[in-house]
Amino acid sequence: MSTKPASPTEAPAPHLAVDIRQLPGTRPLAADYAYQFDRLAPFFAGNPAVPQSCAAVVERTLKHPRARAALAALLAAQQQRRGAPAAAVERARQFADPRSVAIVTGQQAGLFGGPLYTLLKALTAIQLAEQIARQQGVPAIPVFWVESEDHDWDEVRSCTVLDAELEPHTLALPTLAKNDPVPVATVPLPAEVGPVVETLAATLPATEFTPALLDDLRQAYVPGRGMAEAFATWLEHVLGRLGLVVYDASDPAAKPLVADLFRREIETPGETARLAAAAGADLVAHGYHAQVQAHEDSPALFYLDGTRRPIRGQQGTLVVGETPYEPAALAALAAQAPAHFSPNVLLRPLVEDTIFPTACYVAGPNELAYLGQLRGVYERYGIPMPLMHPRATATLLDSAAVRFMTRYQVGLESLQAQDESALNRLLEAQLPPHVEASIDEATRTVTAQMERVIEVLPVVDPTLAGAARSTLGRMQHDLKTLHNKLIQAAKRRDETLRRQFMHARRQAFPGGHAQERTVGFVYFLNQYGPALVDRLRETLPLDMGRHWILTV
Repeated sequence: MSTKPASPTEAPAPHLAVDIRQLPGTRPLAADYAYQFDRLAPFFAGNPAVPQSCAAVVERTLKHPRARAALAALLAAQQQRRGAPAAAVERARQFADPRSVAIVTGQQAGLFGGPLYTLLKALTAIQLAEQIARQQGVPAIPVFWVESEDHDWDEVRSCTVLDAELEPHTLALPTLAKNDPVPVATVPLPAEVGPVVETLAATLPATEFTPALLDDLRQAYVPGRGMAEAFATWLEHVLGRLGLVVYDASDPAAKPLVADLFRREIETPGETARLAAAAGADLVAHGYHAQVQAHEDSPALFYLDGTRRPIRGQQGTLVVGETPYEPAALAALAAQAPAHFSPNVLLRPLVEDTIFPTACYVAGPNELAYLGQLRGVYERYGIPMPLMHPRATATLLDSAAVRFMTRYQVGLESLQAQDESALNRLLEAQLPPHVEASIDEATRTVTAQMERVIEVLPVVDPTLAGAARSTLGRMQHDLKTLHNKLIQAAKRRDETLRRQFMHARRQAFPGGHAQERTVGFVYFLNQYGPALVDRLRETLPLDMGRHWILTV
């Protein structure tokens, strides 16, 4: 049984904890990061579970020069455009303080905020910032980096929610007419966003929170507003009051802060990729996997010209689309006009940590894998590598589902398969096999004993034989009635268990997929209201090794 009640010191009942190593799909790197960090120590800056590691990283971070005044100014400008909450504005101002550090996380600009794990990432950053501020005595500011220059529109244009019957429904904006890859930040919300919000209204179960939630979404997701801006506005609305600073990575005002990094990357094309590939090979040799396979002759950059195009190395030149550039000329352009450049997945963390004084990054499991390929890249550029803390991982279930799982010792992982094998095992386990055999044996015993009585009765009084046979018939009938009642009770129990099992499964693994990666957090805001955020903040443990099953 892999699901167990949490102890009082871990989280309030009825929360349940699951060892991540027992969840389907957990890769060895994520498991060892939580439980055997020493095996991965050469690939990272330190163990985030060790306070001494945090102290050392904070010290290195504060020694590294950064353009703090410029950072505070560009954050203030972004927040003013979006009308950010006062608490977030105040936290952003703190970046002008040379003692402050950032606790950064980030994600693409998913429709209506994206899946539940987006919210979990942000809340982990908020909790870590509070913890590091207490432990290290420095201002620690949670930051959400909106990866608005990503060009995968199909990944961000949809949102999945559950209806009143817990059936999943995916709502989506139209596909883009152009085939060229364009940054999400440049994509305005189409007129169809209004009908999509209304479809959401018709799909969500009606609660006392629904009207206000829909009004807030309509104010954030306005036709013509940029997709990334709408996402940032919505995230600030949900979490800004807790001091979360939302940062739009597409802001051209920030690009001069990383112009030198872009220039150096272009001057030595492929070096970042080669270092990452070498670390990936080392990870594979240690029994893990390499998350990113990079082109070793190309800089880890895209070129922005209304589209987002990779920069490819080709026989000593660099090529954007069909246009060749000499490396020196493109490097000079990066220094003079850095807004034309955008980092790929290998250089993005270094861009983040050049702009922000990052002490810790909150990462998902796939991010952990590619971040483990970058220690040499950080060293090459002389940028302090932050600690990497896994994001909180959780499944939100109603109390009925948690009671069912606790009573029948149903592990979370057994709910994922979309067949009935786990359900059948549960049903079989409920009726002890000797019950049926005991009734059969009782029937045989009663019949045998009464037959002996019937045999001897004529010696005393022949007229009693009929009465004895009638008694035997009644006894057999009563046993048969009892047996039928047992069968009906088992059927009722099976139907109840089947209903409870399916109820839990539809919540935990809609369509067979993990809830936190599938269901938009807007669904849970509709279910539980704004208190959801405060409840999760208060009860979600900063634990690297366990997945939490929570009720709100």
